[in-house]
Amino acid sequence: MSTLDSMLERNKDFAAGQSAARELMPRALPNVKAIVIGCADMRVDPVHVLGIKPGEAVVLRNIGGRITPGLLEQLGMLGRIGEVVGAAPAAGGEFHLIVLQHTNCGITYLAGETAMLTRYFQTQETELKTKAVTDPRAAVAADVALLRALPALPGDWLVSGLVYDVETGLVEIVVPPAQIRQTRAA
Repeated sequence: MSTLDSMLERNKDFAAGQSAARELMPRALPNVKAIVIGCADMRVDPVHVLGIKPGEAVVLRNIGGRITPGLLEQLGMLGRIGEVVGAAPAAGGEFHLIVLQHTNCGITYLAGETAMLTRYFQTQETELKTKAVTDPRAAVAADVALLRALPALPGDWLVSGLVYDVETGLVEIVVPPAQIRQTRAA
């Protein structure tokens, strides 16, 4: 049996027991409580690492779990989808934007690949050091700061930065949850 055949067999078991995907989008979106941005590394699937239940969070994954122009475009598209279908995530409740990076990430091995990394982050070589590709804790802090600087994101959303340790399996809070922007008292 091929790898794909095995996956398709497991899909039959999944399909027999799932229901969240059958929800109509406008009804399903208010159940979403978070967006998790994580790494594409197969060892660090946010669904398993954080025990995310179906319909609880949107999970976006890329190399390094980084905030890149491409990821920001995806966030914008998700927001627009919510507008088009007439639903907003977590309407009337807490909504959390979580940046999840990890130790021993493959992106650290690309630290010397300046041209590749400047294209990936769509930045200048002089700015590349601020991306902290060799230090997941510094990278999480930099990415959370970038998200906080984006005026398009709702200020009352919570944002946090986590680092998953691939050796222990534990998640460390590097940037504690806080509103993207502090709201001013009226």
